[in-house]
Amino acid sequence: MNRIPAMKITDPRDFGSVGLLMGGDSAEREVSLNGGSAVFAALQRKNIKAEMFDGSADLFKAISAGRIDRVFNLMHGPGGEDGAIQGALQLMDVPITGTGLLGSAVSMDKVRSKWIWEQQGINTPPFVLLRKGGLLADEMIEEWGLPLFVKPAGLGSSIGISKVEQLEDMPAAIALARKYDDNVIVEPAVTGNEYFAGVIGDLVLPLIHIETPNSFYDYEAKYESDDTRYFCPCGLSEDVEKAMQDLSLEAFHALECSGWGRVDLIIDDAGKAWFLEANTTPGMTAHSLVPQAAAQIGIGFDELVWRILESSL
Repeated sequence: MNRIPAMKITDPRDFGSVGLLMGGDSAEREVSLNGGSAVFAALQRKNIKAEMFDGSADLFKAISAGRIDRVFNLMHGPGGEDGAIQGALQLMDVPITGTGLLGSAVSMDKVRSKWIWEQQGINTPPFVLLRKGGLLADEMIEEWGLPLFVKPAGLGSSIGISKVEQLEDMPAAIALARKYDDNVIVEPAVTGNEYFAGVIGDLVLPLIHIETPNSFYDYEAKYESDDTRYFCPCGLSEDVEKAMQDLSLEAFHALECSGWGRVDLIIDDAGKAWFLEANTTPGMTAHSLVPQAAAQIGIGFDELVWRILESSL
């Protein structure tokens, strides 16, 4: 296991005044608000001066008034993870946690992130991009077979994703995805086990393996179900887990991601890793994966929040 680096800051006053950004108006709003409440409580326990902001408008006013020195970003989805807030704060010379403008924009766009991974020789499931009004060609269905996954090209938390197991369900799945993004991707299901690699700086946390009674790890399984099972240790041998951690960090860096985040992958029945997506602002709720993995190596929730805040330095 990689050695845990020492924390960079020991005095909470060195952070100055922190603006905790959460909520917003994306489809991931509720997840963000739940995680934000937990993060704010941790900041208070660590004696870090902080204010909460639901969306960016009031945050910008507070920055203009000189009340905020840096931003802890926990606003998921468009506006929070797509480079918009990162670019705005860069122009305002205000530090923000996590990945910068380019990496945020690229990783939020599933199409472009998969193109980069393909060019870098990092395995990701093949896919078809359906632009506005496009439909999946019959020959792709015949080549891949069923089931297929249908996803919005730029959203997280499994919102708008469908696992299509019957052809007659495909139009409805595409229509659901298009509620959240004009661009939709369709990819074949990879048979295997799903794992998640949390990243803090250059430290890859222990992998988490999940099992769910649902047809896939959907929104309900992630945030609402008590039947989802989380395994950490993940059950892989030490050598295999280390190899997967190294590949996950490579995939993370290939998208210009930094600071903290999470990489999602499937290891198929032949032991080959297939990377699904990188998340630059993962959840911080009671069900979330990064806090669970951090706890496995002795990094409690409050320390995790502190380390994430250090990524704004």
